[in-house]
Amino acid sequence: MAKHKVSLKQVFKTIIWPRRKLLFLGLVLIVISRAAGLVPPWATKPFIDDILVKQDMGALPQLLLLVTGAILIQALTSFLLTKILSVEAQHLISVLRSKVQKHLLRLPTSFFDNQKSGALVSRVMNDVEGVRNLVGTGLVQLIGGILTAIISVGFLISINPWMTLFIILPMSVFGLITLKAFAYIRPIFRERGVITAEVTGRLTETLNGVRVIKGFNAEAQESKIFEQGVEKLFLNVKKSLTSTSFVTSSGTFLVGLASVGIMGLSGYFDLSPGDFLQFTMFMVFMIAPIVQMSNIGSQLTEAFAGLDRTEELMNISPEDDGTRTVRMDAIRGDITFKEVSFAYEEGKDVLNEISFNAPSGSVTALVGTSGSGKTTIAGLAASFLKPKSGMVTVDGTDLSQVVLESYRSQLGVVLQDDFLFEGSIRENILFPRPQATEVQLQAAVKAAHVDEFTDRFEKGLETVIGERGVKLSGGQRQRIAIARAILADPRILILDEATSNLDTESEALIQESLRSLMKGRTTFVIAHRLSTIRQADQILVIEQGNIVERGRHQELIEKKGRYFELYTYQARI
Repeated sequence: MAKHKVSLKQVFKTIIWPRRKLLFLGLVLIVISRAAGLVPPWATKPFIDDILVKQDMGALPQLLLLVTGAILIQALTSFLLTKILSVEAQHLISVLRSKVQKHLLRLPTSFFDNQKSGALVSRVMNDVEGVRNLVGTGLVQLIGGILTAIISVGFLISINPWMTLFIILPMSVFGLITLKAFAYIRPIFRERGVITAEVTGRLTETLNGVRVIKGFNAEAQESKIFEQGVEKLFLNVKKSLTSTSFVTSSGTFLVGLASVGIMGLSGYFDLSPGDFLQFTMFMVFMIAPIVQMSNIGSQLTEAFAGLDRTEELMNISPEDDGTRTVRMDAIRGDITFKEVSFAYEEGKDVLNEISFNAPSGSVTALVGTSGSGKTTIAGLAASFLKPKSGMVTVDGTDLSQVVLESYRSQLGVVLQDDFLFEGSIRENILFPRPQATEVQLQAAVKAAHVDEFTDRFEKGLETVIGERGVKLSGGQRQRIAIARAILADPRILILDEATSNLDTESEALIQESLRSLMKGRTTFVIAHRLSTIRQADQILVIEQGNIVERGRHQELIEKKGRYFELYTYQARI
């Protein structure tokens, strides 16, 4: 994916401006809070010079009341800031996560072939986290800090302009160091997002494949790979910590330098005890926000780095990119391939100008050796892929022009290793039609012979099957997948090795169910077990991306060609 750098203008337009009212309110609150925060340092001079030195105790109650009121205002505004802006920041994070997840689901299937699911999870969940510092208290704290520093400088000048100039010079140097550091740190934070995604992706794969790992005694190997990823992440964090600590240390040194200078200059300019303490307090109130701003700046830099990676994903064109304009709310299911070629990689064609027609309601079987192009044909018919050249039409309409949602609402797919969600058997069957009635559900259950094993379970259809259906056998998972397809009631059906995981008894039950399911529907069947496709209306024999034979079972047997070789070879096994 191409690198993308989010600009300040983009952030302002998409994140800041739509929330301008809340941020303005936050700004008002931070100004009130910071103004109240300046009361205690201001009060030091009258407290020392008038009350302690001159013993004017009559002014003490008023001064204490003023300081107490200022502290109360600070506490109240701090609470309101957190309640208003921090909550909105969390809301923005949830909105962005939903937006990125929604966009991901609209990307073509080819995108996911080159991505780790765990890495994508990390990008959805982690990369948007930093925006809390753009909308939350971070941004207004930054502005509030600038205002506090400016007001404090005004007070300092009123006390002694030359001493103020002595403070401003090292603080200006600190500001330049900070800006340079942030420019250096942003790519580091960006790289951290990449590394975090890689490590998360590998960990997800490890947990999903734990049976394979244990089966090959590869725990130590996987642990080593994960340790290497974690070490890489540590080195990145170490680099960013070194940079930020340099900024902090520079600030500490320069603040200390300014303090030493003030101690010396205060004697030279003959300040009163009250003036000296007040100057020192305002100096602290000027410097503290500047140092705080360096921390907030680091957080904002991390936020921009996360938004860079989020924007990368959002800039990938979805499969339905607005160029598809034809809606097909009711289709017959007549599918035609016209000189279709396809390649996953440039210059490596998987299909070579193949042409055939799958009439509405017919069964087309695709057979051939592994890698011949059978699944690619099914993927094109399912609209998961787009031809490199040629055309796939549905009822005479170019499929590349059809709105995918309208087409796929009439599509059913049963794969060799079909995916089941963690949850109950009922929830998995209802997945394509959550609002289906109990009668429709039970009809699908019986048609796919799911009840043959659920009746033996204590909780029946409410049995929780674990992640990816791990608590069920391969045959049981496949029957649930078939029941799901039956309930979907599609016009076009793709069966990719739909009976491969079934034992002989289960296969006999399912073959009957599939015949019922396929009736009246345009069906594509990919099967290595050629005995399962003898009733197909047409059989296409695919070899190296070409249709080398086509016809019905008996016709191809009589030809004694490639299909005959495959069929007789299986019969001998």
